[in-house]
Amino acid sequence: MKRKEKAERIQRILDDLYPETPIPLDHTDAFTLLVAVVLSAQTTDKKVNEITPALFRMAPGPAEMAELEIDQIRELIRQIGLAPQKSKALRGLSRILLDKHSGQVPESFEELEALPGVGHKTASVVMSQAFGHPAFPVDTHIHRLAARWGLSDGTSVTRTERDLKRLFADTSWNALHLQIIFFGREHCPARYHDLSSCPICSWAATKKRIREEATMNAPKHRGKRR
Repeated sequence: MKRKEKAERIQRILDDLYPETPIPLDHTDAFTLLVAVVLSAQTTDKKVNEITPALFRMAPGPAEMAELEIDQIRELIRQIGLAPQKSKALRGLSRILLDKHSGQVPESFEELEALPGVGHKTASVVMSQAFGHPAFPVDTHIHRLAARWGLSDGTSVTRTERDLKRLFADTSWNALHLQIIFFGREHCPARYHDLSSCPICSWAATKKRIREEATMNAPKHRGKRR
């Protein structure tokens, strides 16, 4: 099966499984979404949603966030990973929003990626989900599933994003990246996954990937001590 045909079939399955694609991070506007995505790095969305209500009560906008001390922000987000770095990033980006963007989240990749703590993936999420611009944020789920399904070779996140954008129409990117994330969480774990029973992996997984995962998941036998 050609890669394009495989992509079309995968999209039909995902559309059937996930006709609605709610954003998993709780937010009320572009600023709170930006903050939540920055916080989500190396942390689950569930944990971010647990700590943001208190944070947003204290700092619902960049003006309030910029007034907080870094230690105050760190205390509010202490339960998530990289809290010291993220607390500095949140106050820093809030001050830049006030100084350079009239307190508004900018609507461009270049300006978003210039903010502290904001990389290309975070900017892509904000551009797609806050402003509706076509973007294909690639997280760990998308990166590994694109390789598992043979839609990309998995050499880099940048390569995966480029390959997926070529395979799918830009009108589908904003929903599709969430559909793949949902599928990865619910049906397609990284380890000890039964590819033969998976709605997509059972026919889409490449032979190379099947061999690699069989080796990776094989039990390791320790030699007997004499």
